[in-house]
Amino acid sequence: MRKASFLVLFSSLLIVLLAACSSDSDETTSINIGEVTRSVFYTPQYVALEKGFFEDEGLDVELQTTWGGDTTMTALLSDGIDVALVGAETSIYVYAQDSNDYAVNFAQLTQTDGTFLVSKENVENFEWEDLKDSNFLGQRKGGMPQMVGEFVLKQHGIDPHNDLNLSQNIDFANIPSAFATGDYEYVQLFEPTASVFEKEGNGHVIASFGEESGHVPYTVFMAKQSYFEDNPENVKAFTRAIYQAQQWVEDADPEEIAEVVQPYFDDVELDILTSSIERYKNQGSFATDPILDEEEWNNLKNIMDEAGELPEDVPYEDVVNTDIAEEIMNE
Repeated sequence: MRKASFLVLFSSLLIVLLAACSSDSDETTSINIGEVTRSVFYTPQYVALEKGFFEDEGLDVELQTTWGGDTTMTALLSDGIDVALVGAETSIYVYAQDSNDYAVNFAQLTQTDGTFLVSKENVENFEWEDLKDSNFLGQRKGGMPQMVGEFVLKQHGIDPHNDLNLSQNIDFANIPSAFATGDYEYVQLFEPTASVFEKEGNGHVIASFGEESGHVPYTVFMAKQSYFEDNPENVKAFTRAIYQAQQWVEDADPEEIAEVVQPYFDDVELDILTSSIERYKNQGSFATDPILDEEEWNNLKNIMDEAGELPEDVPYEDVVNTDIAEEIMNE
């Protein structure tokens, strides 16, 4: 009788232990991402979500769009989000404010500018000097699109503030509609808006700022220094998932990629989404690995300095950490 009772007790304990082990193995870690805007430009991030790469790493990722660099960094610094997807220039602005817990860039997502020069009229045999004296609708002052735009224009001998009738007073979200309805002749637009304008006959893509400006850490995942130090395994798992997504995007064809990320762009037709992704792939906008190298960092500082927006010479090693990314790539 005692033997039977012991066996029952042992079996019960074994079931409890197995259940506990199963629960531990299924345990996930929550990470909140704040993306600066919703953009086809961030395709590898949506691939990581949709293909289950984060889940495979034991991460339960919640994505929210925080609309704007200032809002995104405020959310990060106040612990409203764990990880920010935003332009690397924002980490320079925060560092320059003598923050005690500044942002550290740990995984690069895009490596070129993502805007295209769009003209209202079809311009044949376009030359950059054609822009002189034109009504040009620019991006927000101090943001990467505007700084890269000015950098490229100056490379082509155009002073944007003296040679153009430059407007910078339109909010990012309203730039496309302002261009369509206003008397502007040229504008910088991201995809898929540029392709939509072409399809509807409201504009013509005539040049790429991404191709003209070279590699730059345009959009980067960053976390506060304290989060990075307290949660290295989370950062490692996150970076591994992003690297998997980057490799998958590199190998997949644009239509397959578009089908995967379409849930994030309900109002964009599949053919437009496909052509937008193809355009970004062709010009190498999607980073194929998470490394933000020092040459790219220096290019970013040159662009900011040229625009008069570099607050100080922020050292690469202070706000960029590639240790985890390099470790993952060597696995």
